[in-house]
Amino acid sequence: MEQDKTFLGTEPIGKLLMKLAVPTVIAQLVNMLYNIIDRVYIGHIPGEGSMALTGVGVCMPLILIIAAFAALVGSGGSPRASIYMGKGEHDTAEKILTGCLSLQIIVSIILTVILLIWNENLLLMFGASENTISYATAYMNIYAIGTIFVQITLGMNTFITAQGKAITGMMTVLIGAVANIILDPIFIFGMHMGVQGAALATVISQALSCIWVLSFLSGKKTLLRIKKENIMPGLQLVPPCVALGASMFVMQASESVISVCFNSSLLKYGGDIAVGAMTILTSVMQFAMLPLQGIAQGAQPITSYNYGAKKLSRVKQSYKILLCVCVIYSIVLWAIIMAFPQVFAKLFTTDAALIDFTAKALRIYCRVLFVFGIQIACQMTFVSIGNAPCSIIVAILRKFILLIPLIYILPHVMENKTNAVYMAEPVADIIAVSCTLILFMVQFRKSLRRLTE
Repeated sequence: MEQDKTFLGTEPIGKLLMKLAVPTVIAQLVNMLYNIIDRVYIGHIPGEGSMALTGVGVCMPLILIIAAFAALVGSGGSPRASIYMGKGEHDTAEKILTGCLSLQIIVSIILTVILLIWNENLLLMFGASENTISYATAYMNIYAIGTIFVQITLGMNTFITAQGKAITGMMTVLIGAVANIILDPIFIFGMHMGVQGAALATVISQALSCIWVLSFLSGKKTLLRIKKENIMPGLQLVPPCVALGASMFVMQASESVISVCFNSSLLKYGGDIAVGAMTILTSVMQFAMLPLQGIAQGAQPITSYNYGAKKLSRVKQSYKILLCVCVIYSIVLWAIIMAFPQVFAKLFTTDAALIDFTAKALRIYCRVLFVFGIQIACQMTFVSIGNAPCSIIVAILRKFILLIPLIYILPHVMENKTNAVYMAEPVADIIAVSCTLILFMVQFRKSLRRLTE
């Protein structure tokens, strides 16, 4: 058992990253299948697939907000728990786990009530049109009921990975994804439930994953265990966790705001086909970027544990390896998307006009994707060492200070206004990555100096 508690501080970094990142990458990819599989099936519903796909795409801002609240608690609490494990303060790490679970249950109840009462108004605000609102509300009314399952599954699974139990964390999403793959065609086509069937399949699948997570974190194989007596002491330790998770919250929650901005602008300049293309673009990017996020999350417990244990050289090595892997992946991904954009579009629709439109938009949207590995590596390292202010600054800079204004500014300076909206993404990325790298070079050195002091 002692070896289980200390292996993050003793095994070679490269071996550890491979051991933790591969299952985490698989888990991230499989997790995205919940939404991707829904959209693939929905896009092929006879006679109404394209419009139904656009309607479900409008639900993404709300789905991202739900996931963002899970990240607010889980992605901030799990690095804190890893740091305390590195310090040898196991009891404090367990209190953080229980406190974060308690907070997520409270948040889930509040979100469920809000979504059930106001989801139609929110969907209209997020870009639904009179042609797509019926599909969007049909999907969201059922999905909202499963909010608590999504919250606990996503948030608590980070604590499994934080212990170095990456394979167990992978099983969490594999269970749900396999169930989703089986249930989707049964509900959508076999029972003729359409988008409601897709939502129901997702809720049931997430419920199964939730049961798995809670069973593991309450059982004998976990290093950090949920304990009733830690509820109140744990809640007292939650505020710093929420502060650290704020950057991930901003990154994910801002996607909903950005979706609103993109959808409203694209609806104005390009109509429903432009919004439909954006739905596909978002799906492609989320799926393609998940391995990058999985690699970064695999490195998180390594960096956090060794930072808590004050092992300076291992913290540096962890970042360098993470940066190299992330940059290589982002370059390869960029090259594939630039070469074969139609292949990605065809996964989601059979509409020839939408495929052609999406392929052109994808090349614009992903123009500087090759530099994004730098952004992910730096931001995750900020989170891993508990540097909440810098992680928040980096997240706000790219999303709110740069991207949102550019969505509205560029159409006024470019002739093709629809392409100008898509162009906002690469312009924001190149500026944000440059600023992030400079900030990281300064702040990372300061953090390491404080570690030695």
